[in-house]
Amino acid sequence: MTSLTLGQSAKVRSEYDFDFLVFIGRFQPFHKGHKAVIDAALERARHVVVLIGSAKEARSIRNPFSWEERSDMIRGAFSADEQARIHCTPLLDLPYAEQSWIRNVQMSVQGIACQYQVTGDKRIGLIGHAKDHTSYYLKMFPQWGNVNVPQQAALDATTIREAYLRLGDGIEAGALSALGATESTAGFLLDFFGSPAYRQLQHEQGVTDDYRRSWQNTPYIPTFVTVDAVVVQSGHILLVKRRSSPGKGLWALPGGFVNPHEKLIDAAVRELREETKISVPKPVLYGSIKGKEVFDDPYRSSRGRTITTSFLIELVGDAGGLPRIKGADDAEKARWVPIADLESDRLFEDHFHIIQTMLRDTFA
Repeated sequence: MTSLTLGQSAKVRSEYDFDFLVFIGRFQPFHKGHKAVIDAALERARHVVVLIGSAKEARSIRNPFSWEERSDMIRGAFSADEQARIHCTPLLDLPYAEQSWIRNVQMSVQGIACQYQVTGDKRIGLIGHAKDHTSYYLKMFPQWGNVNVPQQAALDATTIREAYLRLGDGIEAGALSALGATESTAGFLLDFFGSPAYRQLQHEQGVTDDYRRSWQNTPYIPTFVTVDAVVVQSGHILLVKRRSSPGKGLWALPGGFVNPHEKLIDAAVRELREETKISVPKPVLYGSIKGKEVFDDPYRSSRGRTITTSFLIELVGDAGGLPRIKGADDAEKARWVPIADLESDRLFEDHFHIIQTMLRDTFA
């Protein structure tokens, strides 16, 4: 805990408008526009709390870098004295539990703020670019102040990220800097380039680009309809390992696209049986459906706007054990996983969040 005398604390505090300014972002990757916000925060606050979103997600073309890697990019862009005032911490995405996400933000900031002695009420504010729909969170914390930093240039992490993943055999720091990467970010990207993780992401970017080109000439951007089966029995959940990109090697819920002349419930049962060969009769599967929910986060799939309906199938425990399964069709493997062993960074897209929502009583 940092300790200051009352006189010292009052003097330091008077130099700043805020004790803590909070900057929330994904920083995939960290760029010069992000740095400008933190520069402004350092001028106005004793401490800057950087909440790094999309933490503990599996690598994907939308989330290619871990929160620790992004923290290093951020801290590496500042001097040692500035780093001492910058506090990076992970923030989980909760796309279907907004109030829980707000609570996590509040608790993260309070946890850091409590480490420092501040006389009187802590002066906390949010800082960022009030630029578009991605900054909606700036209005979610009315108890805190608000600092809007004008955007100095058309810097966009998506543009940097996609250009980086579409690179050929060569890469230069100058090219990354021209895109808007900070020196610390450019250094990381140079080191990451060509690694097995990079090659997998580059392949996924190519697959996704090909997928999008297949419908780019349609008069309207299509919305895709999929289904997923959340099958549980005796504290276990049924998952499949994806055979191909996107998400090759990640675990996922059994599911897929709905056929043109098929009801959602029929598609869910069909995909479940095709991908897992589960040894449960079809009528029993239908009779074990206990609920369904729609999941429509606009960014849930890199392949395009994809809305999925998930069906909760609760199988009755059996003295003979869990039903026999075998990976087939799009699934390399099928596996019963203890619910307590689920890891968000090993699951495809938003499937961990779907499971959390469908099994909310289990995760409460």
